[in-house]
Amino acid sequence: MRVCTLGDLLLDVIVRLDGALAAGDDSTAQTALAAGGQAANVAAWAAALGAQARLVAVRGDDDAAALVQRELERRGVDVRGPRGDRTGVVVSLVEPNGDRTMASDRASAPSLRAEDLDDAWFACDALHLSGYALMREPIADAAVRAATAARTHGARVSVDLSSWTHLDAHGDTMRTVLDHVAPDIVFGNEREWETLGPFAASTVVVKRGRLGMTVNGEERAALAADARDTTGAGDALAAGFLVGGPALALEAAARCVAQVGAMP
Repeated sequence: MRVCTLGDLLLDVIVRLDGALAAGDDSTAQTALAAGGQAANVAAWAAALGAQARLVAVRGDDDAAALVQRELERRGVDVRGPRGDRTGVVVSLVEPNGDRTMASDRASAPSLRAEDLDDAWFACDALHLSGYALMREPIADAAVRAATAARTHGARVSVDLSSWTHLDAHGDTMRTVLDHVAPDIVFGNEREWETLGPFAASTVVVKRGRLGMTVNGEERAALAADARDTTGAGDALAAGFLVGGPALALEAAARCVAQVGAMP
């Protein structure tokens, strides 16, 4: 099976707090740098779960770009796409209980254009689009072209809604692009679905964190896990779902939260 993703290739800065932040003062933490971005995470998990994986994204022309591309290639992900000026950075603040809050700088990622794509890149069984790629131009046009190309090869197309705050700001654009993409599978947490509003897809997956997920309204309980960091758990779940269905989705999510970082 080949899984292709389109979206972001970013640098994750993971800050795992030892305790509550002290406003205006110093707090201790453990930090790490890693490759990240929703589309990159899904591709990395798909490869770890036994699929062939390809990521299509703008690659920066800086030291961070060399680091993140090397990380993806080490995980068996084929990285394609044009060069941009600067690699985006996501700072993830992880609380002692594993919950996380992110601050995102997408840098060159949204500059991917439809004309930058080679339709042959999308010869796959499943194409997964990051929701961030459906909220801004020109990358939204690139997502529509990618979906069209993937479907000529018989691929299923999936979308992750990604962020309720971004949906709140860019929901009109995303709804228009979703209508053009017409995804077969849509992933989102409860807040994201509430913000998006009604949307028809043949498979609707609601990510519910510690409660697991629902698939077209059917509840699936999360597997027991010693949660250390929830960063990337939804991406692991999406990859597992595409590669092996709901059971593998829950297994991958449990693996992800038991480690630090978004990639396997």
